[in-house]
Amino acid sequence: MLIDRSYSLPEFLMWTRRSIYVLIVVATVPVLLYEVAGLHYLQIPFAIVFLLGTTVALSAGFKNLQTYGRMQDAQMLWASIASASRTFGASCRDLVPDTFAAKTLINRHMAWLAALRHELRKHKPWEQHDKANFIEWKKYYTVPEHAQTLTFELSRFVAPEEAALVLESRNPAWQVLAMQTADAKRMLDAGAIPANAFAEVQRATRELGELQGKVERIKNYPYPRQFAFIHSLFVKILCVLLPFGMIGELARVGSGLGGWAGAYMVWLAIPLSLIISWMYVSLDEVGASTENPFEGGANDVPITKICEEVELDLREMLGEIQLPAPSRLESGIAM
Repeated sequence: MLIDRSYSLPEFLMWTRRSIYVLIVVATVPVLLYEVAGLHYLQIPFAIVFLLGTTVALSAGFKNLQTYGRMQDAQMLWASIASASRTFGASCRDLVPDTFAAKTLINRHMAWLAALRHELRKHKPWEQHDKANFIEWKKYYTVPEHAQTLTFELSRFVAPEEAALVLESRNPAWQVLAMQTADAKRMLDAGAIPANAFAEVQRATRELGELQGKVERIKNYPYPRQFAFIHSLFVKILCVLLPFGMIGELARVGSGLGGWAGAYMVWLAIPLSLIISWMYVSLDEVGASTENPFEGGANDVPITKICEEVELDLREMLGEIQLPAPSRLESGIAM
């Protein structure tokens, strides 16, 4: 997520430049056929283009509203995860008499955070990770979950035998939660923790499991593909038909002006069609880049940064003094 500034116009133009190249061709060919080849029948009533543009605008508004809703839901869920994690750490510190047992529970919770964010960063077929623009932007930042393995992350928090069980599991994050509840029950039976501490661990684990299920829903169930397809199709149709509609309108304006300006008025269809088409295409691309808030893009929810801040807070609760400095942002992007 870009957090320290706004995108500049040159950056946005660079991001959409491949679409601009295509749109220049789409806007230029009809004008050349009309003016150079003399195919004056290549024009359509502008009212048709206007109606199509209205439909596409409504579709774009619907799509962007829905995709932003997915992003906002993801942000709220991760804010809840961060809050629940800090509460869990404080409960373990204050309610578990055995310091080693409390540290074990907190470390295992940090292992859960690591397993969850690695799960969310896995690629899905509908995500944008194979698109040229996405690949190009990744030159400016690093996705930690793609640079470091889950094996390394788990080795920082749990014993090797527990890490092996987690890595062999179909759902590593759920496996960590299962270990957490089983270990809490073992501590209760052994008298290492009181009943109220066990109840608090169980309650927190249940809450974290529910939050995990909600973020997995966003990750594993894409924005409905039928809506994504039909909107992109409408945008493409509009971009193709727009210059044909503008040719007729500009030709009529030019015939009324006369002279040099009137003779070349039709050529204005190229820049005008390009600008309007670019606006619609950009809205479509912005919506597509917001659909999947965990795919590893520059506009993702910064789950790695959230987990890092939670880890520092939990380690501080454990009394650790020499904590590492927060990681630096690359290009102002928090992952």
